[in-house]
Order: sequence, then C-alpha cells, then structure tokens
Amino acid sequence: MKFRAHIDGAARGNPGPAGAGVYVHAEEGIPAEEHFEALGRQTNNVAEYSALLLALDRAKARGATEVMIESDSLLLVEQMRGRYRVKAPHLQVLFADALRRAKAFPSFSIRHVRREQNVDADRLANLGADESERRLGGLTSPPPPT
Repeated sequence: MKFRAHIDGAARGNPGPAGAGVYVHAEEGIPAEEHFEALGRQTNNVAEYSALLLALDRAKARGATEVMIESDSLLLVEQMRGRYRVKAPHLQVLFADALRRAKAFPSFSIRHVRREQNVDADRLANLGADESERRLGGLTSPPPPT
C-alpha cells in the first residue's frame, strides 16, 4: 500500500512555540488525512523531525509498504538521504529514530519540495504551533507593561 505525505515543522522564535504538521494524500480508496501536534517550546529543526516521525507513525498505522515523504526542509531531506551530517546531539537522536523507522518500510523515499508546494503541511504545523502557544500561555515575547 502506498503512503504519500507532505510534512512541515514550525517554531516561532526558534526556539519557541512549535508544531508539526502532516498532510497525508488520499491513496487506494483511503481519504486524505490531516494531523498536527503541539510540541511546546522547540527549535524549527526539532519540529521538522517531529513531523517526519508523526508521518512515519501514520504510515505504519495504515500498513503502508511504500512511503514517500515530501518536505520543504532541505536540511531534513539531505540528512535523511545521508548527504548532510547531523551535528547537533539532540538532532542525532531524532535522526536515528527516523532512520530506524524509515528502514522498517520495504520502500521509503523523501524529497525536497518548494515551500509553495507544501502549504497544507505548513498550515497544519502552524496549528500545532498555535496550540503550543496557548499551552505556554501565549508568551512568545514579554508581556506589555501595565
């Protein structure tokens, strides 16, 4: 079974209120799905990896055998392809988890797309960041003086 998804991560302030978004395309009679996750206070790169992990979870839940991920994060795509090194220790953990999960599928591919081709996933990532902002009390910057 095929699984194709656009993913995105968002962090306001980097680090700041963050979210992950996954737009799963309709395949083989299964309707499209939209997923987002509030991540609390995180960096953009953590949010991007969180979106990938969320997509891989959805692919596994669907019983996918062929997984295609599309992302506007060149860093994430090239790291997953083995072309860029993962230097940050906290990202190495997420990378290793993503790589392990991706290898569990008979077919896995990831490709870079332009931002304007990723609008659904971007919208969902921002919903996650909105939820993180609410949970954090809306404090992305100091409150105005009273």
